[in-house]
Amino acid sequence: MKKSLKKRISNRLRILEGQIRGLQRMVEEEKYCMDILHQTAATKEALSGVEDLLLENHLSTHVVEQMKSKNTRKAIKEMLEVYKLSKKK
Repeated sequence: MKKSLKKRISNRLRILEGQIRGLQRMVEEEKYCMDILHQTAATKEALSGVEDLLLENHLSTHVVEQMKSKNTRKAIKEMLEVYKLSKKK
């Protein structure tokens, strides 16, 4: 994994960890449902950002190496898998 991306992913995951704890606290304190829903939407968006960084790393490292080593079948298979995963969002 690229060091710069690893650092960004780790930072975002720490933020997400705090958001999840905050959500749990909101539920325990019976906060207004709409406030909790807004927070869950923000958490989903943050997780999507982590996925984007992971995808960037995968494409710029693993897939590039697969193409260079003539393992195009595996590279294409993984790119299609990523595409299918992205459609499920």
